[in-house]
This record gives sequence, C-alpha cells and structure tokens, in this order.
Amino acid sequence: MVGPFINAAGLAVGAILGASCSKIISQNLKEKMPLTFGLASMAMGITMIVRVKLLPAAILALLLGTIIGELIHLEAGIGKVAGLTRGIVDKIIKPRESGMSQEEFSGKFVAILVLFAASGTGIFGAMNEGMTGDMTMLLAKAALDFFTAAIFATGMGYSVVVLAIPLLFVQTCLFYAGAAIIPMTTPTMIADFSAVGGFIMFATGFRICGIKPFPIANMLPALFIVMPISSFWMNTFMVWLKTL
Repeated sequence: MVGPFINAAGLAVGAILGASCSKIISQNLKEKMPLTFGLASMAMGITMIVRVKLLPAAILALLLGTIIGELIHLEAGIGKVAGLTRGIVDKIIKPRESGMSQEEFSGKFVAILVLFAASGTGIFGAMNEGMTGDMTMLLAKAALDFFTAAIFATGMGYSVVVLAIPLLFVQTCLFYAGAAIIPMTTPTMIADFSAVGGFIMFATGFRICGIKPFPIANMLPALFIVMPISSFWMNTFMVWLKTL
C-alpha cells in the first residue's frame, strides 16, 4: 500500500507550504483559484454522473442518504470537529488574522474534507490499488491535492494539514476492502456508486465557489447505501415490474 500514503503526504506538504508562504501569495490568486477548484470538482462530478446505469436507484440513494445525514446531524458534527481542530492548531501555532469567521471556516473545512477524503478519484483509486497494485490514479490525485491544499491553507492556515488524517484513514480502509467488495458487485452497481459520488462532487463544486451551500457532508451516507439499493432495484424491483 503506497498510493494512500503518497496522497496524504502530498496534501500535508501542500498545506504546510501554503500556510507558510501565504504572505507572498497574491490575494487575487487566493480568491480566484478556489473558483477553479470548484469548477474542476463540478467537471469531475459530471464525468462520474454520466456513468449511471439506474438513475432512479442513484437518486433514491442520494435522497435517503441525505435524510440519514440530516437526521444524525452529520455535517454539524463535522463542523464541531472543524472548530475543535482550528482551536487545537491555533494553540500550537500562532494563528494569522485571516478575517474568516468560525462559520465560514467550518463551511470550507467540510467542503474540502469531502473534496479530499470522499472524492470519487480517491475512492476508486484506493480500491483499484488494493485489487491490482496500480497506484496511478492516486498519484494523479496527490498532485492535484498538493496545489489545492496549498491554496486553501493560505486562508485557513495549518488546520488543512489535519485533513491528511481522514484521507489516509478512508483510503487505507478502501484499499483493504477493495478485494472483498469488488467481487460482490456488478458493473451496474459500480456505475451507480460512481454517479452518486458525482452528485456529491458536483454539489461540492457549488459550495467551494460560494454559489450554494449544499449540505454535502449530510449526503455522504448515500455512498454506503447506493450499491445495495442499485442491486435491489435491478434484481428485485425491475423483475417485479416485468411481471405486471
């Protein structure tokens, strides 16, 4: 297992460099680059959504997953962790005055947490390396995360470095689970899984650009239920419809 560590290291190093060199990076670049990252997130989301095989199943999973996330207040919980993280890091490293409120900080923290740790590229890259040993996808993501983390860290400080931990945890779990999960799936289930990830990535792009604050963290449970729903829809519901 190499790819997850390289990806986490790329994020951490980029965040450290961004936070350290924030004074020499122009304000214009700080403000404009997140728009580009948001656009890239939307584009990645679209390319994943078009792979969908059973659109009703994917949408149902997204709706039910979001309801679950809302009921358990997942985003609020992550926001509290974001605030705690900022407090701990600020005690260790003297913070800069960025003018960013706690609410704005928490919102951006959640958005980039999803972007880094729950992106389709990272999920499939980790699972693919676990099955085949090919880390190409994660190497590409590490390069992208390096620059993304650097830009966000110019405004959010060293707290961005902490995101390397959930990224490494998620990708490590997926790496070891890949061989066990993939044999039980079908191309249709994987395509619908990718589509739901695409919906979340698209919403993440809107949030990063400041267009609409979608509750993206509350959507994450959809990733855990989309494959069972897709399988049920294909093997049970569709069969039942044919008998009518």
